[in-house]
Amino acid sequence: MTTATPQQQELLTVCALRAGNKSVDWNLIARTCQSPEALQVVLGGDIPEDSAIARKSLTLLREALASIGDARARVATELEAAEKAGARLVTVLDPEYPANLRLVPNLPPFLFHLGDLEERDARSAAVVGTRNASEGGLRRAARMARLLVEEDVVIYSGLAKGIDTAAHTATLDAQGRTVAVMGTGIAAKIYPAQNKGLASRIVAEGGAVLSQFWPTSGSATWTFPRRNVVTSGSTMGSIVIEASSTSGAKMQARIAHEHGKQVFLIKSLATSEPWAAKMIEEGKAVEVSDLDDVLSRLGNAKRVQQAAQQRLQLALAGL
Repeated sequence: MTTATPQQQELLTVCALRAGNKSVDWNLIARTCQSPEALQVVLGGDIPEDSAIARKSLTLLREALASIGDARARVATELEAAEKAGARLVTVLDPEYPANLRLVPNLPPFLFHLGDLEERDARSAAVVGTRNASEGGLRRAARMARLLVEEDVVIYSGLAKGIDTAAHTATLDAQGRTVAVMGTGIAAKIYPAQNKGLASRIVAEGGAVLSQFWPTSGSATWTFPRRNVVTSGSTMGSIVIEASSTSGAKMQARIAHEHGKQVFLIKSLATSEPWAAKMIEEGKAVEVSDLDDVLSRLGNAKRVQQAAQQRLQLALAGL
């Protein structure tokens, strides 16, 4: 079984609790269970957050606790699947939980990952865009990734075909570090299947592949928007290379703005897509003409790590 401390297993158990076909909101669990004491409060049938979603979830939690044995069995099955995949686990209870991600309100309670998660991941940017990329878009994604690697920036993307693939591949070719955020479980089939080799290469060459889902979870329409949340939350900012008004990358730009992250839109995108021009006009995004437009606004990694540590200490203190 993938090594999990008793506290980690208890957190996963809370996530696995179900009443009918419903579970307690995972973002609520992640926000409220960042200390062992708070986790025990939840396992005791209470929720230490005063919010509408907490009040709505309280009845569901108490009903689901009656079937906690089923939840523990689900956790054991998922941990076994993670072990077979060679994956490791990090949760909001752990200091190793990604610093940038800890600072957003809709963080996931746990991540399964292949490859190491590193402190230097705090200085990172997401390079994202459409699956149906143009040749020009692919070239711009690769160039942006290479330039950022030269400045020791870690490149995140979503392992999708198109822009994501170009960003991951160019980063590896430039001997940089890249992290792929999956839209499926860590033990499920890679989606798209054509990127199975890329995922393996990322891990083999010092990067990481991570997932916020149960290890055996397959792809679904709702998993990819949630992946966008983690891709945005894990980084200092999102750089959108090419995206239509219906693209998931446009959604990530919106999410990044809501997270208080930097949103960078390539000049060619800003001139071709009204949604991008509008974000820039409203001050929600920065138009990128050259690398300095990104680097000058990325922020300070040490400050992010300090803020994340402070957030964890407040949780441990019960504040």
